Amino acid sequence: MPEPFEPRTDPDVDLRVPADRRELTTRPATILATIAAGGMLGALARAGLQHVAPHPTTGFPWATFSINTSGCLLIGVLMAVLGHLDGGHPLARPFLGVGVLGGFTTFSTYAVDVQQALVAGAPGTALAYLAATVLGALVAVGLGDALTAGLLRRATR
Repeated sequence: MPEPFEPRTDPDVDLRVPADRRELTTRPATILATIAAGGMLGALARAGLQHVAPHPTTGFPWATFSINTSGCLLIGVLMAVLGHLDGGHPLARPFLGVGVLGGFTTFSTYAVDVQQALVAGAPGTALAYLAATVLGALVAVGLGDALTAGLLRRATR
């Protein structure tokens, strides 16, 4: 008989495991405020970088690409560090991961950039950007995690 569906809030959090619940059970309002504060900082950083490096609608959106790939690299670093610290402070992941880096990276701007390039008659740029962002983000998060985990293992020997 199949197990009943149990919704999960995060793929690396299993709410059936008591240790995984600690960031969700203590003070939900504090967690939401922490995420909101981090999200504000991340979104402001992203907006500032996009303002500094605008692009024409037919050009490759280097600012958004750089923001998304560097944000994914930092998410990989963060998860390796928190894993090394057995989760770290209960508010570290909500503030830094969900808030700051979640607000910094931007799927919506990525989608709008692709759509605008298509409408402006630059399908090659749109396709290249579409593929490069997905590939770059996946490679970046993997590299961030692997390199940081390796460095932390060496440092603790």
